[in-house]
Order: sequence, then structure tokens, then C-alpha cells
Amino acid sequence: MTTSTASRSTVDVRQLAAGERQPLIFSTFKQLATGQSMELVNDQDQKPLHEQFQAELPGKFVWEYLEQGPATWRVAITKLPSGCGTGQCCGGCGGA
Repeated sequence: MTTSTASRSTVDVRQLAAGERQPLIFSTFKQLATGQSMELVNDQDQKPLHEQFQAELPGKFVWEYLEQGPATWRVAITKLPSGCGTGQCCGGCGGA
């Protein structure tokens, strides 16, 4: 399920089948404008998903845990400008 506010979309995947989760998460992220974020809600740690984001979208997002279990895990994923992580400084990471 996806809900939206002016600044953040919330994607709660707890009730979705495993095969439906990642397509919804990635399509929601793709629709974000630069600087916008989505909040992902799940019943387990999203470390494997974080690794997939790192592999497929290096330097194009910020991953911030908002809640770390044990029953609910919430992560804010913010879309960065496309120059981040490619040697072109956008200022979004503070030059790291």
C-alpha cells in the first residue's frame, strides 16, 4: 500500500506478497523527484534491499533508518540528484 503527503510517500509492504514488494518499492522510488523521500515500512530489516539499492542506484539515494524493529522497520529513502556518486559534486552528500 502506498500513501502520500506533500513531502514523503509511505510504502507499507507488510501485507504484500514477497514478489510484489520490490517492484512497488523501486517504482515508487523512480517516481520521486530529486530531494523527495519515501518511507518504507516492513516487518523485517531491509538490509538486502539496501544492498540492492547500492548495486543498482549507487550514489542516487540516502538510506536512513527511522525505526529498527523488532516488530516494525521504517526506512526513509531520499532521491539524490543524478550527479551524486559519479564524480560530479551535487553538494547533497557534503562532499563525501
